[in-house]
Amino acid sequence: MMKKNLCYTFKLRDNIKWHDNEPFSADDIVFTYRALMDDDALISTITSNYLDLKDVKALDPKTVQITLKRPNAAILGYFTVGILPKHILEGEDLNLTSFNQEPVGTGRYKFVSWDLGSNRILLARNEDYYGKVPKIKNIVYMTIADENAKSLALNTGDADLAWLNAKYASSFRGKTGFKNYDFKSTDFRAISPDFKQEFWKENLDLVPILNLALDKEALVNAVLAGQGTVAYSPIQFNLLGGNPKANLYPYNLKLFEQKMHDLGWEKGEDGIYAKNGQRCSFSIQVREYEQERVDLANLCASMLEHAGVEMKVNLVTRFDFNQGYDAYLSGFAAQYDPDQFYSSLVTGMSDNTTSYSNPEVDRLMDAARHENDPKKRKSLYQEFEMA
Repeated sequence: MMKKNLCYTFKLRDNIKWHDNEPFSADDIVFTYRALMDDDALISTITSNYLDLKDVKALDPKTVQITLKRPNAAILGYFTVGILPKHILEGEDLNLTSFNQEPVGTGRYKFVSWDLGSNRILLARNEDYYGKVPKIKNIVYMTIADENAKSLALNTGDADLAWLNAKYASSFRGKTGFKNYDFKSTDFRAISPDFKQEFWKENLDLVPILNLALDKEALVNAVLAGQGTVAYSPIQFNLLGGNPKANLYPYNLKLFEQKMHDLGWEKGEDGIYAKNGQRCSFSIQVREYEQERVDLANLCASMLEHAGVEMKVNLVTRFDFNQGYDAYLSGFAAQYDPDQFYSSLVTGMSDNTTSYSNPEVDRLMDAARHENDPKKRKSLYQEFEMA
C-alpha cells in the first residue's frame, strides 16, 4: 500500500508534439526529473526542490508516476518545471549543450533564431499546437537593459510592449496611443550579505542592526514612486506569512547608534564607525542595467554613510560570487508557497549562493516543507519570520 501523499500519477494530453514534430511522451518527463535527481554535474539553482523524489517512471507513453520519500507540501508547485526532450538531449552535457541557445519546446510559439548582436529572439507561432493557435504570427523579443532606451523604443514604435519601472511607466500614463498595465506583485528587494566574506565572518552581529539605519519608507517613495511596501519578511504577503511581530528592525537612528556602541564600534574622524582598527566598510555588487536596483543601492549607501557606515556600490554586468564582493542587491519574485525560499536560505541548498546558514531557519523551513496541515505550516513560517 502506498502511503498518503507519496504517489502522484499524471496523464498526458493527446496530440502533443515537440516543435521538431517528434511526439511528446512520458519518457521525456522521466528524463527531465531523472536529471534533476541524479545528474551530480548539473548546475542548477532548483535541484533542492526535488530532494524528496524517490522514483519517477513511465507506466505507459502517456502516464507518469512520481513517488516521494516523504510528504512534501510544496511539491505540486515544483511539478510545473519545463520538460526537456529526451530524443535531443540524451547523452548531452546539460550545462554545455547547444540546446540552451536553440531550444525546442511544445508551446504556442517556437524558437526561430537568436541574434546575439542585436539581442533579438525571433519566435513563430506553432501551427501544430494542441490547443488554440495564437493569432499573432511572430514575436520579436528584445533584451533592452536601459530604462530610457526601452521608453524610447516604445515612443518610436520599435517596441509594442515593455516592462518599465514605476518612474518611467508614469511618463506614459494618459498618453495617446499607450496603455499602462499595473500588476500587483511581491517582488522582494534586499541587501544580501555574502557570508563567505571575511567582513561578515568577523561582524555577523552587524547584519540585523544595519536595518535600523535604513529609512525604507523613503526608499519606497523615492525609488518606487510610492508603488511598494516596506518589507520586514520575504513572505509577509503570503497567506502563511505576515507575522506583524517580525517587524523587528524599524528605522531608528538613535537605536542604531546605541547598538553600534554596544558592539564596540566608535565613529572615526571621517564619520565612519571603526572597531579594533577596522572601518565599518563593505562592498555590494549591483547589476548595472537594473536601474531600479542601482537607485536603491545608491540611496541605501547614502543613508548608511549618514549613519556612519560605508557601503561601496559596484556596478557589474552579472553577479559573480567569486569576485570578493561583500554583498549584492538581491531580488526575488515571491511565489505562492513560501517553500520557494528553501533552496536559497537553508544551509547548503542549491540556490544558497551567499552561504547563509541559520540552524533555526533550517529547522523551521524543513519542518514546514514536510507538514501537510496548513495551520501547522503557517505557525512554522511565522516562527521562521522571527528567526
